[in-house]
Amino acid sequence: MANFAKPSAPRFSVEVYQNEFLPQGGRDVHAIVTVTSTGGATATRATAAQGTAAVVIMVDCSGSMEYPPEKMRGAREATAAAVDTLRDGTSFAVIAGTHVAKEVYPGQGRLAVADPVTRAQAKEALRGLSSGGGTAIGTWLRLADGLLRQSPAAIRHGILLTDGRNEHEEPAVLRATLDACAGRFTCDARGVGTDWEVKEVTGIASALLGSADIVADPAHLTEDFTRMMENVMGKEVADVALRLWTPVGVEIQYVKQVAPAVHDLTDRRTEAGPRAGDYPTGSWGDESREYHVCVRVPSASVGQEMLAARATLVLPGTAGEPPAVLAQGLVRAVWTDDLAASTAINPQVAHYTGQAELAQAIQQGLEARKLGDVDGATAKLGRAVQLASASGNADTAKLLAKVVDVVDAAAGTVRLKAKVADADEMTLETRSTQTVRVKKT
Repeated sequence: MANFAKPSAPRFSVEVYQNEFLPQGGRDVHAIVTVTSTGGATATRATAAQGTAAVVIMVDCSGSMEYPPEKMRGAREATAAAVDTLRDGTSFAVIAGTHVAKEVYPGQGRLAVADPVTRAQAKEALRGLSSGGGTAIGTWLRLADGLLRQSPAAIRHGILLTDGRNEHEEPAVLRATLDACAGRFTCDARGVGTDWEVKEVTGIASALLGSADIVADPAHLTEDFTRMMENVMGKEVADVALRLWTPVGVEIQYVKQVAPAVHDLTDRRTEAGPRAGDYPTGSWGDESREYHVCVRVPSASVGQEMLAARATLVLPGTAGEPPAVLAQGLVRAVWTDDLAASTAINPQVAHYTGQAELAQAIQQGLEARKLGDVDGATAKLGRAVQLASASGNADTAKLLAKVVDVVDAAAGTVRLKAKVADADEMTLETRSTQTVRVKKT
């Protein structure tokens, strides 16, 4: 493990967990790359640099937000709480989203700078938020992108709240907007109530490297918005990339973030020189994340060994400067005829492979349930119960128990519940990709 850090900057470290031993003819190498950042803004809140972040809050103001009225009222109060959480010096704006996007504060295509005066002005402007119109989320994101691109801040972040489906915009338009915004800012997305589309909200968050969640009861919006904004204020380093270099003949099969949530980054690669590619990780505060890297190496004879990949955390260079190396770790391959060594599965690799399968089983099970495929839904959700139980994922186990009756968790024996509340089913689907850390021994 190697560490590289500038004085006073957050310190990054990389640890690689793997079983490097392969049987003769073995080619696939799996590794969990644990990335940890310490000493950042969350650890030194009082001395954190001002002006390092820009945030745009996008509030759904479509007509459905008035049914029931608690949704619109909750959105106003939650946004006000988020504004109160802004650190002095943070650039910010608020957008009202319907079938068009309108600036609520400060207006005129600008960002405000947070201080007691601008926070008070923003909260006063929020009093005028009212509902009416349709939903075209791409327009909200495009306006947010335009505002955030004005800012020189390192951390550029969006918070998006919706209560309905993106009915006034073609799906291709939203996809194109997400492709355009990817890498320019991160975005947390929330669905309030139970009339929105889970795949739309989670798709926005995944594309923009943010979090997604359901707030079924509008009364909980303020707590959720405050927590989201506190998290944003804790970020200090943006645009960090996981760079993978591989020798000649080695092929990358996939790269996935597996903790704290599952996100497939394989198709997000950008080339970074000969045999090297960058995978985006977004913004960092004091936190740890884990990535599952799978590479395919050329077959070799017993006794041979090779460097299968080099995992390096980098920050893009500015003004023609080379990228800054933050930390790095090595993935190795060693061929052996020791059956016990070559067949052992590293505990971290086994755990996160199971967590990824858990997320997939939940999503496939719920989809089968919607299609009326009772046998398929029972099999997939039963497997999900089994995986959640084995890995100690108690939160997911509790959510599954609201959708199925668990007969035997260890065996994965379940029965579908005859009636399931929309909020319970949507919560399970939305949070299906949230994982638990491997148990420390």
